[in-house]
Amino acid sequence: MKSDRLLSILLLLQTRGRVPAHELATRLEVSVRTIYRDIEALSASGVPVYAERGRHGGIELLAGFRTDVTGLTADESRALFILAAQGAHAALGLDAALGSALRKVMTALPAPHRPAAEATSRRVLVDATRWKGGPQPVVDLETLQDAVFADRRLRLRYRHGGDAQPHTYTVDPYGLVSKAGVWYLVADRRAKPQLFRADRVRSATLLADPVRRRPGVELADAWEVLRRQVEERPGGIEVTVRVRRDRLDMFRRLNASSLAALPEDDGESEWVTARLSYGFVREARQLLMFSDLVEVVAPPEVREELARAAASVTELYQ
Repeated sequence: MKSDRLLSILLLLQTRGRVPAHELATRLEVSVRTIYRDIEALSASGVPVYAERGRHGGIELLAGFRTDVTGLTADESRALFILAAQGAHAALGLDAALGSALRKVMTALPAPHRPAAEATSRRVLVDATRWKGGPQPVVDLETLQDAVFADRRLRLRYRHGGDAQPHTYTVDPYGLVSKAGVWYLVADRRAKPQLFRADRVRSATLLADPVRRRPGVELADAWEVLRRQVEERPGGIEVTVRVRRDRLDMFRRLNASSLAALPEDDGESEWVTARLSYGFVREARQLLMFSDLVEVVAPPEVREELARAAASVTELYQ
């Protein structure tokens, strides 16, 4: 454990420059006294490291000192080569850079770890897109990226789902998020977080004004708030259904985002009970895809809605 900690300190100092002892202690979950003992151990082993006390002090490596040691364990080396679908890198214009970076990492890896890392890249593939998602619209992320990395405000012409005409907004971007193959811009609008699907952005203009983010809020914080708003919508309607056992797996897979509770399965009955959550009654029409394999038990207004929809389909095909 100590050798790993010493290597972590060395790499942190090499990356960050001067780092306060209390920050190193917090990152490595040890006491400040332990950090100073580790610094003495590094110095005794020939690493030119020194500490300066005072308000602006910290621990630092001698200027110009570098080490080629990567410090990667076998598992860490393998983890680097399990990457998401290259579509994400292509959308950001980073496909070539990714390949180049992985080649450099492979060269820098300790020789015993290289075969495992190479095998991992050929034996494990992560595809973040959903089944039968259909062709994805072409998304131009260039201006959105420019705003994110230059810390500049954006003027968007944005079309909401169901709206015929786009709206114009001035926003303060935090960053970009790829969720199940769909790109989103996370930004503040009037100091409140908002989600913008990149494929609904009709135009984006980079403004001269610097971004005005809320103090202390990072991309991950804003995304978590927005994600919860989508997944934990207040209100809505809860629907109880019966599902034929031989179609239960398919039902779970296709309704994963709407399941309010796991199906109650006693392992014997022909029908299994499940509960779903929808934002509004009409949304439950998607259950008609299961024909007579799924029956809505409650509430009555959802049964009536599906009956009307089924009658309309019958009339259409008569």
